[in-house]
Amino acid sequence: MDTLAELNAVIDRWDQEDDARRIRSRPRTIGEYFAAEQPLLAPLPEEPFETGRLSTPRVDRYSQICVMMNRYSVPVRLIGRTIRVMLHASELVVYDGREEVARHERLIARNGSRLELDHYLEALIRKPGALPGATALDQARAAGRFTPMHDAWWEAAVKAHGERDGTRALSEVLLLSRHLPPRTHRHRRRRSPEDRCPHRRCRRSRSPQGSRRRHRTRRTLQPPSTTSQTAIAPLPAAVRANLPPDKRPLPSVAPYDQLLRLRRPDHPTP
Repeated sequence: MDTLAELNAVIDRWDQEDDARRIRSRPRTIGEYFAAEQPLLAPLPEEPFETGRLSTPRVDRYSQICVMMNRYSVPVRLIGRTIRVMLHASELVVYDGREEVARHERLIARNGSRLELDHYLEALIRKPGALPGATALDQARAAGRFTPMHDAWWEAAVKAHGERDGTRALSEVLLLSRHLPPRTHRHRRRRSPEDRCPHRRCRRSRSPQGSRRRHRTRRTLQPPSTTSQTAIAPLPAAVRANLPPDKRPLPSVAPYDQLLRLRRPDHPTP
């Protein structure tokens, strides 16, 4: 077992198997005793209780933070800033203000590092030579997020555009994949880099999103529709569940009825 998730899965399986165990000569199993006692237990609190440990580390020049003698990566745009980190038993969540910017599985040992390749893409576009020896790339390969398909596309891009431009093209494609569906991204990696422009702007215009943008641009030349609807995204269920009860009275338009009794002064005719 190399991760906490694997350990938790094994413990859950042991708990389920232990429900069928009978202690010595007792007439019931552990699971049957728990089923009888469960209705007598106190209910869980309605409000969630935060069990994580909050800290406010500063992002160093390597776009990393140090938490409990281990290092975790964050997006490079946060270099030099102080952020909030919530350390849980199995994971670590990083916030910039109220926005979640990173989530890592917690490291068990000390003096380790967990780096996400996606956090360094903006810097790798400016310095493509740092990608081949990057620790984040090695960890992405070990985790299966950087597959042999990526390596094949990278090799073809270097062969077509040279070491620097081919590596930059790979970083730009990975950066563009944040906004593309996974199937579209896999399909685009299978295409040969020789017939495509190495610039991200050209690839973006050829992507399905780019085609829709061109179609929307052409449609804007036509007369706009008279009926337009604005979709309002509902609040997440977790947010609605924690909202306090609204005790305010329902709105009323009765005070505006007094405006109906006002009459405009008659203007004298010339």
